[in-house]
Amino acid sequence: MPAGAPARVVAEPPKEFVEEGLMRSAVRRLVGDKLALLGLIIVALVVLVGILAPYLMPHDPLKVALDQRLSPPSRAYPLGTDHLGRCLLSRLIYGTRVSLTTAALALVTIMLISIPVGTVAGYLGGRVDNLLMRLVDILLAFPDLILALVIAGMLGPGLLNVMLAVASVWWVGYARVIRGMVLSVKEKEFVLAARACGTSEFGIVLRHILPNVLSPVIVLATLDMGKLILAISGLSFLGLGAQPPTPEWGAMLNDGRPYLQVAPQLMVYPGLAIMIVVLAFNLLGDGLRDALDPREILKG
Repeated sequence: MPAGAPARVVAEPPKEFVEEGLMRSAVRRLVGDKLALLGLIIVALVVLVGILAPYLMPHDPLKVALDQRLSPPSRAYPLGTDHLGRCLLSRLIYGTRVSLTTAALALVTIMLISIPVGTVAGYLGGRVDNLLMRLVDILLAFPDLILALVIAGMLGPGLLNVMLAVASVWWVGYARVIRGMVLSVKEKEFVLAARACGTSEFGIVLRHILPNVLSPVIVLATLDMGKLILAISGLSFLGLGAQPPTPEWGAMLNDGRPYLQVAPQLMVYPGLAIMIVVLAFNLLGDGLRDALDPREILKG
């Protein structure tokens, strides 16, 4: 540059433009992943079925018709009937709402416990961190499903108790992951700059730390949604979850067990529903993990 010439000022793009570009790159990567897109479509369809369940059911899922018990698939009953003459298709459709709602509420409860615990432990450190992490270590020493089974047995049968039992076990893994990410983020330059500018500790956590740890938590939650559905269905299969006559996939498996040789569809269809939904959430979670990876976003 010639002496005396005015220096050129390169304007940085506004922050919202940068964030919008990164988000578009992440969405483009997610849509470009065929398996993740398939999982997203299946999850969206299942959620839609759960929302519209009262309008999609051909019959009342609780109506007993003993004269139609164990009927094969027909025009009136597309998937046949169960041992009490109830429409199997209607119970599967309504079971979608029950299973997804229970798993979603359990996941929300897990988030409400793990995010504050992990954030406080990682940000404050010291004795608070030691106390909270030793509690986490104690709970992690027990197998997840066995501990949930014990808690559900103590609370008694019921979907609410199963949800609380699963949430009381699952939050510890999230808390440890969140705590590790907070430990990493709080040492970054932008956090130190915010503290030097006089930003309050609560403001630093709310504006700078939590937004940077949410992406991995979202991926983990999506992957664990399938595990939660499996755990809740398993506990219902054992008689600790949904109680008759509530149509829930795990309870439907248990109801059809005595009739496996006579009417295998009573177990096949609920089992397929669980398998497809769990597979869809796993595919979607894998796609989200790749799409939200900062290194991959910058490459795109």
